[in-house]
Amino acid sequence: MMNPPTIDQRLAARERPSSSIVGKQRWSELLFAHWKIDAPTVQATLPRGLFVDTFAGDAYIGVVPFFMQRVRPAWLPPLPWVSWFLELNVRTYVHDENGNPGVWFYSLDCNQPIAVAIARHFFHLPYFHASMSAKRQAGVIRYQCQRQGEKGAPWRYEWTPGSQSIPAEPGSLEFFLIERYLLFSTNRKGHLMVGRVHHTPYRVHIPRVSEVSTGPAHLSGFDLKGAPHSLLAAESVDVSIFALEAARALDQPKII
Repeated sequence: MMNPPTIDQRLAARERPSSSIVGKQRWSELLFAHWKIDAPTVQATLPRGLFVDTFAGDAYIGVVPFFMQRVRPAWLPPLPWVSWFLELNVRTYVHDENGNPGVWFYSLDCNQPIAVAIARHFFHLPYFHASMSAKRQAGVIRYQCQRQGEKGAPWRYEWTPGSQSIPAEPGSLEFFLIERYLLFSTNRKGHLMVGRVHHTPYRVHIPRVSEVSTGPAHLSGFDLKGAPHSLLAAESVDVSIFALEAARALDQPKII
């Protein structure tokens, strides 16, 4: 297995790329629920050219519900009927043969069908249309999701954000789990692709969580047991999106 990313590579991934921005959006009210899992189990699910990224020998599966806001191409203003929606993703953490750290998504549920179609076509990501709802009342966020075509009870998440937030310390588990600025996918020919995002580092806090579902991870083939090993929430960040490119062209991030 290839050597894992160095701390310098992890920090360099946060720098803004020199290429043109193709989209802008805001991610808000994020909950990060993570479970430890054996690294070989994850490696067996990854495409050629990607390697499971581990912390202290453990791989992680994450379930992340959040609010997508002001989503639009870089050259357009937000549109009221398409730019605000919900997303729930299942992910793990990977690196390529050059040690570039990123995210591999197993599923992304979304209640905006236009966004689902665009992400599937242009970013080759496994988006699914879902019925979703969320509200914040008396400081408590209640969030639920039911993927189109799936039967049974909706997946539910309920949490109260913490009162104090700080950036994740480089080298910490929190930094490993949330400070990710590259995403990998495979195109229709099976070629490995990479996309970049840029935002200020997350400010994270410890939420009080009363309900968290492993349902979407189960549909991706992961039978997660027990309570999450890590629960984090993050403040809103404004995000710049960059075009997908062939992963073989990726060496170290070009920054400005």
